[in-house]
Amino acid sequence: MTDRSFTTIENQWITLKDGTRLAARIWMPGNAEADPVPAVFEFLPYRKRDGTSPRDESTYPVFAAAGIAGVRVDIRGSGESDGVIDGEYTPLELANAVELIEWIAAQPWSNGSVGMMGISWGGFNCLQVAALRPKALKAVISIASTVDRYNDDIHYKNGTHLSAQLSWAGTMLAYQSRSPDPALTGNRWRDMWQERLEAEPFFMEEWLQHQRRDDFWKHGSISENFAEVEIPALVIAGWADGYRNTPLKAVSGLGAKSKAIIGPWVHKYPHFAWPKPRVDFLGEAIRWWNRWLRGEENGAENLPRVRAYIMDAVKPAVRRDFDPGFWVAKDMWSAPAADLFHVGADGKLGKGMGGVGAVHLKSPLDTGTSSGEFFTLKPDAEMAVDQRGDDAGSLVFETAVLTEAVDYLGMPKLKLTLSSDAPLANLCARIVDVHPDGSALRVSYGVLNLAHRKSNEHPEPLVPGERTEIVMELDACGYRFAPGHQIRLSLSTSYWPIILPPPHDAALTIETGSIALAMPKLGAAERIEMKEPENPSPLPVYLEQIPSATRRSVTRELSTATTIYRIHEDTGRHEHPGTGLATRQIREEEWSITAGDPLSMTGEASWVCDMARDGWFVRTVSSVRMTCTEEDWVISAEVKAYDGDKQFFEKLFEKVVPRDMM
Repeated sequence: MTDRSFTTIENQWITLKDGTRLAARIWMPGNAEADPVPAVFEFLPYRKRDGTSPRDESTYPVFAAAGIAGVRVDIRGSGESDGVIDGEYTPLELANAVELIEWIAAQPWSNGSVGMMGISWGGFNCLQVAALRPKALKAVISIASTVDRYNDDIHYKNGTHLSAQLSWAGTMLAYQSRSPDPALTGNRWRDMWQERLEAEPFFMEEWLQHQRRDDFWKHGSISENFAEVEIPALVIAGWADGYRNTPLKAVSGLGAKSKAIIGPWVHKYPHFAWPKPRVDFLGEAIRWWNRWLRGEENGAENLPRVRAYIMDAVKPAVRRDFDPGFWVAKDMWSAPAADLFHVGADGKLGKGMGGVGAVHLKSPLDTGTSSGEFFTLKPDAEMAVDQRGDDAGSLVFETAVLTEAVDYLGMPKLKLTLSSDAPLANLCARIVDVHPDGSALRVSYGVLNLAHRKSNEHPEPLVPGERTEIVMELDACGYRFAPGHQIRLSLSTSYWPIILPPPHDAALTIETGSIALAMPKLGAAERIEMKEPENPSPLPVYLEQIPSATRRSVTRELSTATTIYRIHEDTGRHEHPGTGLATRQIREEEWSITAGDPLSMTGEASWVCDMARDGWFVRTVSSVRMTCTEEDWVISAEVKAYDGDKQFFEKLFEKVVPRDMM
């Protein structure tokens, strides 16, 4: 098919049955009413006008040129859409998505077949909408998403409290507080903005009400019943992202109707993600859409079940633009056979057993400052860096120096027997590649609130001093350990600030003879080549008025034994050359903790968000804060809004939520 001409509809109002108008940006292939086309729908709260416009403009024009319409819609209360958002993946949001799919399929330019696509929020809700089975929805592509909202999202992880929950609550408060663009909404913009500011929720107030895996998290988790998704799903993620488990879990649960691609990437679309190598996502997607939305016999259904990048002896660095490795394909996917490692009498990790008796483990509370972030957007210190600092506060076991390469793909599992001196404690386990020069790259990690050792839905406190067997599943990995390297297992009771500490500075006694580490073998796999994007720089370049800046630092105040972890992110100020809209966001985040005192933990994040055009300027300033006591989480948030240089709005949120065995 030769490229079709297309037009871009900057703003299309779609009126829902309840009267709410949602704002859409549409890329329409030429002559579509005479020659109807399939459509790909993406439904997000991230603002089509400014927030996602660069990536939208790198993707949907290519789809439209291939004869596939792109329909990018802002969720209610976002961007130029009416109303107020009511949470993440709520029944209302999903019902609106179903209604929008019906609207798209009924348009005179539509052939009646709709695909749904997205990364992160859009990757989540396309799987969730698929489970509702709207008739016109024929296939999905889900990137950096989850099938389990409790264990594989930004809130909690195996009962541990992710610091990213506060960070994300602050991010969403900042996103949702921003004004619509008057160039699209006209004079309604001020009233819409006021309604948003007055009624928007602070999401963390709700999230903290659900600290165990209850019905709140089961809603939208397709792992509760994979059979509800009947259409083909292409599920994609990156090893450097917090959502790396989803592709393998999806193909295990969804079966032959699903395919997986896992690369070395952070939380970005694969045609412009880091670290490289990238893949030709647009070509992959067009093939997928043509097969399932057009009925083109192009063999997409026969693609390997899993295509994965096996990272090869990657060196830790402050920035990783390219990770060495190779692509493999597996036509079938099931739980892999495992290499089983134990701790021997010599204290080494190997095939022999025996252990070295019981070992006491009580990590410094600031162990984990090399962990990076759960949610990674750049290949710098957002990713885990050299692990030697964290390993100094950990219990470590290493193999002998490897004499030949070993390849793994899947989720490692760890069993051990321990006892605790407190009823609540956390355990972190990390698989580390130790290079001949001693540098250490984190390959996989897992965390567990030991009260959740039997169930995330019905946690039970530990009985101090009582022996208990622990089984942990670590995050998926695809990795080759090279000859001359060592495999290290690192165990710690802290992994701050990526997870928050329990109220007790607990110590564990670990029986080393009980340690059993199962590393998933790659097994039979075909070496393949994955086509890279034809355009190496697909993102549009906007007019830079102020350059971007990023900084991350760790400060240890020796006189007070306090550690402070700081983040500074400034997007810079950029103007869209087509709309004249200039935006800038500045994020500051700070976490602190004092040695020996888990109740000293504090977290704060603030955002300044600017929007401007000739003669028009608005700003929102938002902040969130968390502290704790032995019994409670204490959270607060504030939003201020400015029209020009005049503040016209202020709102404060405050809540105390009991800790629930966390």
